[in-house]
Amino acid sequence: MLELNKAHWPVTVLGPGRRVGLWVQGCSIGCKGCVSRDTWPRDASKGISVAAVVAWCREVSAGALDGVTISGGEPFEQPAALAALLDGLAAWRAEAALDFDVLCYSGYPLKTLERDHALLLRGLDAVIPEPYADRLAEGGLWRGSSNQTLVPLSARGQARYARWIDAPAPATGKAMQVAVDGRRVWMIGIPARGDMARVEALCASRGLALTDVSWR
Repeated sequence: MLELNKAHWPVTVLGPGRRVGLWVQGCSIGCKGCVSRDTWPRDASKGISVAAVVAWCREVSAGALDGVTISGGEPFEQPAALAALLDGLAAWRAEAALDFDVLCYSGYPLKTLERDHALLLRGLDAVIPEPYADRLAEGGLWRGSSNQTLVPLSARGQARYARWIDAPAPATGKAMQVAVDGRRVWMIGIPARGDMARVEALCASRGLALTDVSWR
């Protein structure tokens, strides 16, 4: 079982192309300034079978995807479920003769992942490791702070991500997606510093109060 906070299709701001986005539930790192604090507590009620997750990915994308991005939460704090998910995605990719990549975010340093989770890294095409550090400068494309790197891990990852390793954030600013689910609004992506406060101020100026926000 995988504790899953949310899933979205298509995601276009967390890796190249049109991607399935999966956010796991549970993170003990608790980076200061994290905008996804709703993903911190572990919650067994959010458990879902990995088979169901992979089936959903297949259904919503209809095979027309460029990649899968796994974030959270901290994916490596559910190692058995993450291993099963990576195996399921790899089996789908091979069976359907697809060439999508799998990118994973982690708040752990790369050296820690290499030491403790080498087998999981082998199932990924790229990883963006290191904790978010709001005391540092903003990061480049798809990254929150300057200590976070984009690390290709496979031949597919090297071919697809080499051009993006040192890519800065767009001159027009970091892109965000918005999805509405009932009374909830999901903001997807890596915001620039102060973006969420600006969103709140803009909503308030139009008579809309945001409650139970994930960034504080």
